[in-house]
Amino acid sequence: MASEESKPAGLPENAYRELKEGESYRPLIPSDQKKKEVTVWSVTLGLIMTVIFSAAAAYLGLKVGQVFEAAIPIAILAVGLSSAFKKNDALSQNVIIQSVGACSGAVVAGSIFTLPAIYILGLEVNFMQMALSSLLGGVLGILFLIPFRKYFVKEMHGKYPFPEATATTQVLVSGESGGNSAKTLVISGIIGGLYDFVVATFGTWAETVSTTVTHWGSVVAEKAKLVLKLNTGAAVLGLGYIVGLKYAFIICCGSFLVWLIIIPAMNLIWGGSVLDLMGTGITETVGQMSADAIFKTYARHIGIGGIATAGIIGIIKSFGVIKSAVGIAAKEFTKKDGAGAVQEERTQRDLSMKTVVFGIILTLLITFAFFAFGGVVTNIWQAVIGLLIVAVISFLFTTVAANAIAIVGTNPVSGMTIMTLIITAIVLVAAGLKGNAGMVAAMIIGGVVCTALSVAGAFITDLKIGYWIGTTPAKQEKWKFVGVAVAAVTVSGVMLILNKTYGFTGEGALVAPQANAMAAVIQPMMNGGNAPWLLYGIGALIALILTLLKVPALAFCLGMFIPIDLNLPLLIGGAISWFVGSRSKDEALNNARREKGTLIASGFIAGGALMGVVSAILKFAKVDWFLTSWNASYGEAIAIFPLIGIIIYMICSSMKVSNEK
Repeated sequence: MASEESKPAGLPENAYRELKEGESYRPLIPSDQKKKEVTVWSVTLGLIMTVIFSAAAAYLGLKVGQVFEAAIPIAILAVGLSSAFKKNDALSQNVIIQSVGACSGAVVAGSIFTLPAIYILGLEVNFMQMALSSLLGGVLGILFLIPFRKYFVKEMHGKYPFPEATATTQVLVSGESGGNSAKTLVISGIIGGLYDFVVATFGTWAETVSTTVTHWGSVVAEKAKLVLKLNTGAAVLGLGYIVGLKYAFIICCGSFLVWLIIIPAMNLIWGGSVLDLMGTGITETVGQMSADAIFKTYARHIGIGGIATAGIIGIIKSFGVIKSAVGIAAKEFTKKDGAGAVQEERTQRDLSMKTVVFGIILTLLITFAFFAFGGVVTNIWQAVIGLLIVAVISFLFTTVAANAIAIVGTNPVSGMTIMTLIITAIVLVAAGLKGNAGMVAAMIIGGVVCTALSVAGAFITDLKIGYWIGTTPAKQEKWKFVGVAVAAVTVSGVMLILNKTYGFTGEGALVAPQANAMAAVIQPMMNGGNAPWLLYGIGALIALILTLLKVPALAFCLGMFIPIDLNLPLLIGGAISWFVGSRSKDEALNNARREKGTLIASGFIAGGALMGVVSAILKFAKVDWFLTSWNASYGEAIAIFPLIGIIIYMICSSMKVSNEK
């Protein structure tokens, strides 16, 4: 029998694996136990976290294009503060703190990908328009996801890795239970946090290693556009461990197709040609571009087409789930009060379907009024079109966003938003709305959809955490609305301030890379340009072929869309997970080692996320560190050695689990 240390922070043995026939998962807090969840402490602290992390995430996202996931740092702070103030029933209250606070990252990701593009295009958007776009999108994301909660968190138990939910749960539960699990998590968190901190803040070594570090690699990259890149961060490595070898390999295959075949092939075939597929005024030939530029300008759009098609295929495949959710709603509507009511166990109790449906109808009516009378469009017909785009795309792609988060922990919301903007632009132009007014309308409508998908994807993480621990879903769902409202107001205010302080164009402006990409897509569309339909079509064809071959198309196409430097570490982490969990003939020992590794990986993710916030604050304060020149000269050459060091630590520490009889 495996040692007590093999149990990850007190969670049941079957928390992460598929259930056997007739087996059920019993959460850490059983359904027949009632613990304090929603209290003045948990709600107040959660809302404070929402404000703080919304401001920090908005600044960092607009500065460098990366929105850090707030769930893990908030979980760490919740555990620390609850312990310091000696709170009773801290675990269940900490879930609420984390769930409410995590609204920050989700709303920020939805807002900053689209709304700053209005400023970039030289146009204006007011505070109320930004706040309503984020708020209405966030509310729709929550409401559209609730009917699918049981499918993703209960019926698919053990089938999806849920990497971020796993790491956050480990933080929450280990902080409560203490013992060897907590010790492992703290040690690995310190190691991973310091490791990522010295890279991001001090520049001790390069964050990314590329084949261009060698002379021959530079030559091949320049001539053949063949290059590989590897992020050396501990957090990304830990993410790969939890994702596992199967999905990590599929994701990397998507990256390999783009970076080893498609990009070099484009250079070989069109190296001397200028391909301006979107009418954006590109003057460089493909051969003059770097591999990175080819990826961002062309190849990434193949991934977008693949994600959209894989999403549509997923929607078709999950039609039964959608039909079931709609059927439950219809049945509840026709049921008389008190007739045939069955008291559902606490840990499976959602908001009533009547509340969800009425909420969706009310939110869509407010959205229509916002579009029609809030200066978004010029007539009622265009408002109806905008409403239909928001309702249909948000509803259908909610399952795609949740699926992506469940598999790899990354929401392809920017890819789905680009597709939404293109559809919106085409329809609005056909309805007579083009030029500057059309661009503002498309961006605000796209902002609603983007926020809906971002919030839906992030919320499935919170609900999975609650499912593992044993909190009440309905309480998480109710207070998520409050968190979204606070985050929407905060983010909108921060964007106004940052626009006036720094701006998003010109010298010293914030980069806002995703918003710039959205502006580049929408401007030509509204001024007679085109979309890269050929590239989207290639991605769609790839997704169809993968589906016929029974390869998970969404995971593969995510690999085509996400930069390769973030995908290769997933493969390394997944390989470590396979290695430590397959060395023994004793399956119990293999499981114990694998679960010890999960704790270490969770520590890496938690430490990296927390120190990422600290690093962002230092960057905001414009603190210049002395190793920048060192990093530029030697950082990439030596970065591989500390990476090997934490790989060895992860393997050796995981393998130390004993198997006491």
